[in-house]
Amino acid sequence: MMKITDVKVYPVWVGSRNQCLVKVETDEGIYGWGESGLSGREMAVAGAVKHYREFLLGRDPMKIGALWQELYRSQYFEGGRVLTAAISAIDIALYDIAGKALKVPVYQLLGGKQRDYIPCFATTGAHSLEQLIENTQLLVEKGWNVIRATPGYAGDTCGDDRLWEPWESLGVTAKWLTKLREAIGPEPVLGIDYHHRLSVAETASFCQRMPAGTLDFLEEPIRDETPEAYEALRKMTGVPFAIGEEFASKWQFLPYIERGITNYVRIDVCNVGGITESMKVAAMAEAHYIDLMPHNPLGPVCTAATMHVAASVPNFAWLEVRVSPTEQGQFNDPELFPVSPVQDGSRLIVSDAPGLGIEINEELVAKQSFKFWEAPHLHRRDGSYTNW
Repeated sequence: MMKITDVKVYPVWVGSRNQCLVKVETDEGIYGWGESGLSGREMAVAGAVKHYREFLLGRDPMKIGALWQELYRSQYFEGGRVLTAAISAIDIALYDIAGKALKVPVYQLLGGKQRDYIPCFATTGAHSLEQLIENTQLLVEKGWNVIRATPGYAGDTCGDDRLWEPWESLGVTAKWLTKLREAIGPEPVLGIDYHHRLSVAETASFCQRMPAGTLDFLEEPIRDETPEAYEALRKMTGVPFAIGEEFASKWQFLPYIERGITNYVRIDVCNVGGITESMKVAAMAEAHYIDLMPHNPLGPVCTAATMHVAASVPNFAWLEVRVSPTEQGQFNDPELFPVSPVQDGSRLIVSDAPGLGIEINEELVAKQSFKFWEAPHLHRRDGSYTNW
């Protein structure tokens, strides 16, 4: 029986943000890599991984489902974003090990691939209507037919990029999106991510200021702690919702799926509980005719793990990527990640390599430093804090 001999955690700075990478090693020389998605709180996740390491040593890495249950149930205080982020990274690494041990790609462990490539969506922002139209038309010309816009900050016009006033944003943003739809026509899929910065009333007003058919999805307009708030909002607008990137379990997804509150599942494989939990959420969503639209602002490990899930489920829409003609996210470093997912325009090509199909230069990773990074602490004009 193969045995786990070590579990290492590397919270390292890559590009413009930290990535929390986890390596699980075995006595047969086979190892696996995983990643946590709790950006900005990597040290907390690293601490949880170190706790889990103590009872994972000597265990059989092929018992992925049983180990998931033990990791989740091994403390009185079950769940929570820190713990499930740690479980996610370990779970992904175990799948990487299993694929390598059996000499098959991870998707083969999930029932085989149902698609040869993963369709993606691009993100674009702008400081003017003209720039927004120009950026979006560029994406369409380059073959991107699913585009997510981002709202501007109120601070954009006064030099304070941490100032956020919802009512100053939603009026102009609704106007821009209406003009943008007129400019690009009905064919491209168009959405916007309000990053839970609005209230129910503000979101309803925003949607009512645009003609029907302007938006194909509205992502995370309000916070998700209270499903009833989203149910109230659902009655006020017909725009499809994309919700779930903050969810840390299938139980958090349950009311949103069963009550028909969300129309796209914004699952984050590195936060929800890894590949094991992602497949369960996907099945729940499939039973309600809801497609996955995964959250993916992280590194190559998250991208690869999400691709294997996306390849092996029938109910999949688009995957978030942060590299396009209008956005060059700094989440990859060829020296740190010599083998990483291959992007072909608006598609990611599914790798047939054993395991996740990625490689990491551990020697170089070990030399990287951790840098404390905080998401912007946004404030209103009156000085009170609000959501980023």
